[in-house]
Amino acid sequence: MSGHTDTDADAGRDEAAMATARARLYGLLAATFDGEAETAADALDRGAFAAVAEVFPIDIDTADLRGDGYDADSLAIGYDNLFVVPGTHYVPPFASAHATDPSEAFESDSRYHTAGEAGELLGDPAADMAQLYAAAEFTPERGDEIPDHVAACFEFMRALCEREAALLDGDGPETTLEAVRELQAQTLSRLGWIDRFEEAVASRDTVEGVFAAIARLARTFTAWDAQEVVPADRQPSETTPS
Repeated sequence: MSGHTDTDADAGRDEAAMATARARLYGLLAATFDGEAETAADALDRGAFAAVAEVFPIDIDTADLRGDGYDADSLAIGYDNLFVVPGTHYVPPFASAHATDPSEAFESDSRYHTAGEAGELLGDPAADMAQLYAAAEFTPERGDEIPDHVAACFEFMRALCEREAALLDGDGPETTLEAVRELQAQTLSRLGWIDRFEEAVASRDTVEGVFAAIARLARTFTAWDAQEVVPADRQPSETTPS
């Protein structure tokens, strides 16, 4: 005789559906911040960002996340100006550049790193994320091989949420599900830098504002997800504002 009830099954399906929805949004964010302009333009045209955002109990204006006024070419130019080409509008899309403390042992000739100062390339946050990827046997395909690139972080969360949904649908081992959720919690605890990233994007994406709107969605959603997933007693990481 099975110990499972219809209520348990319904709860499992609800959890799996939520994990799938989370995976979908993280996937859209990963593609956008990896420079997939056609994917972003299509998502805006179909209202996919807004539709997925509205699934979650987050307070965000979705008006700027839908519309057919964005073409892939203009989005590609905007992306390059913000996240690729160093200049007046450039916002580094990786955690190390937004760290509040320096990686003391880190040495680099990068223009974004001065020894003993915060704001660098491939600092401690990159090492932390690389360790999480290794623990999950995950190799990011996004983020230009920069472990703490925002696209790589979101790609990782997408994969973890997909794994969670698959385990819930297949009634997988509870210990495996707990391990996947623990990796999610550890990852989310290291995404506090998205606050500073979003503020920088908002101050520089002042013409069309579409990337500012998507960054605002990312900030709001990851903050909500962290509250839902990260245990209350988890200590914040160095890049998580207190």
